[in-house]
Amino acid sequence: MNTEQNEMRQMIADTADRIFRDLCEPNVVNAAEEGTWPADLWNTIEETGMTQIAVPEENGGGGGTIGDAMTVLRAAGAHSAPLPLAETMLAGIALSSAGQQVPGGPLGFALPVDGEVVALSQAGDNYALNGTVRQVAWAIPGGQLVVIADMDGQECAALVDVDAASVEAGINLAGEPRSTVSFDGAKVVACAPLGDEVIGESLFKLGALARSIMMAGALESMLKMTVEYTMDRVQFGKPIGKFQAIQHSMAIIAGEVAAAKTAADVAVHLLENGEPGLLIEAAKARTSEAAGIAAELAHQAHGAIGFTHEHNLHHRTRRLWSWREEYGSEFYWQKVIGRSVSATGGDGLWKAISAT
Repeated sequence: MNTEQNEMRQMIADTADRIFRDLCEPNVVNAAEEGTWPADLWNTIEETGMTQIAVPEENGGGGGTIGDAMTVLRAAGAHSAPLPLAETMLAGIALSSAGQQVPGGPLGFALPVDGEVVALSQAGDNYALNGTVRQVAWAIPGGQLVVIADMDGQECAALVDVDAASVEAGINLAGEPRSTVSFDGAKVVACAPLGDEVIGESLFKLGALARSIMMAGALESMLKMTVEYTMDRVQFGKPIGKFQAIQHSMAIIAGEVAAAKTAADVAVHLLENGEPGLLIEAAKARTSEAAGIAAELAHQAHGAIGFTHEHNLHHRTRRLWSWREEYGSEFYWQKVIGRSVSATGGDGLWKAISAT
């Protein structure tokens, strides 16, 4: 990026961080997990244009880049923002690639995986959906969903009202909505084939990258929180952070955070330059692995207090444990990378390693 782009990206990061710091306090996160929509937080973020920053202006977005959107998601992850920002981003990218206008407000995103199929068919002058998708994020009553559906072998983006579907509500470990959504002739609001540059597989990878960036943000925040606690907590006349065992744990956490952040940042950089290779897969695998290791050690460093609801460490760790499984766990992506590299033989392995 040139100097102007760097300055713009930093301005986005600073603005997002300030908004989340001011409006995403622990009580807001707790209330959201109990079912209270954080309207002030969402409205403020939407007013800045950040909810659809990566969507072209002609489709109702901010005209920014994927990297700009990921900058917002990193701040959201760092502050445990209880909002469907990643889902709204993915939904907007899918709709705009299909030449559709992106509506305002939060959007859920339903991407069929593991043999799931949602069929899109024409019914007179209208179009309808049939099929079921599990683990749909943020299928909010009264809201809207973008569904990746199949119509005669072609992938399409379909906008549908949540209330037109049957929703079996559920939540993940972080208290975020994850539901099973069934469509039985649900009338769509708008639909069109995805553009050539965007397909279901690429949206799945983009979702994996979004979760990687969010986990990197949560990990950085968790590290800072843990360092502060271990330097403030005094035992036997000195901060527990001065004890060798704690320092050893902190060094491991810092290493995991650095590895996760680097993997995610490099993947975003290469995606913006059109040559991500296997770096998105590697980023999701590495950040998911770091989430498990670092969260465990952070809780050990905090002791019993870290497990209480009053302490907001759990806001980070429960999201890390949830997000590491979404859009492919570390084991899923490690298998993908292994199979891809193995298929190229020994020479291909060296090229893949040296290229990254």
